[in-house]
Amino acid sequence: MAAIPGGADHAHDHDHHQPSGIMRWVTTTNHKDIGSMYLWFSFAMFLVGGIMALVIRAELFQPGLQVVDPDRFNQMTTLHGLIMVFGAIMPAFVGFANWMIPLMIGASDMAFARMNNWSFWLLPPAAILLTSSLLVPGGAAASGWTLYPPLTVQMGIGMDMAIFAVHILGISSIMGSINIVTTLLNMRAPGMTLMKMPLFCWTWLITAYLVIAVMPVLAGAVTMILTDRHFGTSFFNAAGGGDPVLYQHIFWFFGHPEVYIIAIPAFGVVSQVIPAFSRKPLFGYASMVYATSSIAILSFIVWAHHMYTVGMPVAGQLYFMFATMLIAIPTGVKVFNWVATMWRGSLSFETPMLFSIGFLFLFTLGGFSGLVLSMTAVDIQLHDSYYVVAHFHYVMVAGALFSAY
Repeated sequence: MAAIPGGADHAHDHDHHQPSGIMRWVTTTNHKDIGSMYLWFSFAMFLVGGIMALVIRAELFQPGLQVVDPDRFNQMTTLHGLIMVFGAIMPAFVGFANWMIPLMIGASDMAFARMNNWSFWLLPPAAILLTSSLLVPGGAAASGWTLYPPLTVQMGIGMDMAIFAVHILGISSIMGSINIVTTLLNMRAPGMTLMKMPLFCWTWLITAYLVIAVMPVLAGAVTMILTDRHFGTSFFNAAGGGDPVLYQHIFWFFGHPEVYIIAIPAFGVVSQVIPAFSRKPLFGYASMVYATSSIAILSFIVWAHHMYTVGMPVAGQLYFMFATMLIAIPTGVKVFNWVATMWRGSLSFETPMLFSIGFLFLFTLGGFSGLVLSMTAVDIQLHDSYYVVAHFHYVMVAGALFSAY
């Protein structure tokens, strides 16, 4: 027994000089601080991307030119897409992951606390690169958020800034995901098996594996654009023997899993909220885990459904059509389980529950419109139309954003 009460504590006081003011946030390794910073950053980017959306809608309010010239309009659509996907939605869910996962599995913090800090502080420079590219000669990237060549090979320095920003955002996402995987696999409380984890942890484990798998693919694609632009290669330049459609294959091999990187954490949030406000356990926990895993695996083998109009062989179109329809099955299982959880539950319609029910209706609508687009003959008519934009925004806004609210 210590002679001086609390004496042992005072001996170590000199180790605990916490920085104050802004340095507390710059140097923090606390998962809650970092989670909060992710959420604030996400909100700021949401406002920036939202202003761009308002410019787009103001321009389309009447026929003719209203607010911006056509080139600036294309820059708005491109940056709106990149900022909302990589700056608003993904960091929001990484923020929730940082906040909640250690609490849910009984860990003291994330596995790599300093890497956690670094993966956040990479985001503001990337955001500054993207937004300030509007001010450089030639303006920002104006190729659409998908960055298709040959447009991307011909643009000014704004394109290089966008490529660099995408690289930085990718590095941040990969580091965050390695952290989440390590935390979930190695730091669970004794007795918590994988099948006893809360579903939000499962959805993030699966999402993190997706991020680690596909972010390097995007990095490779934009690096090839960079070398086409500055180092004389011809990956995507037909004049030099390249193929612009190759870029589409590489991009969408990243792009389709990316949709689920955004949607699957949202599934996790809804899978926590609905049981809580139905006052009963989630219906079919194991089937939810398997359905989520199936969606993630299937997302790798459906990418060319974004490319029905590039002149694919009919056999290719058929394969991608049926593979895409297959994803509807595990998604349907999830929707059924959410509805079954509410069935005969003691429901209380507070704000999170209302958003989750809104998610259920509108995400299902987004899913059905996607099923319509999976049919090759229909998609060839609807490709590059506002139907696709609407489908995408049903999934993003109703799917991801509602669950984040």
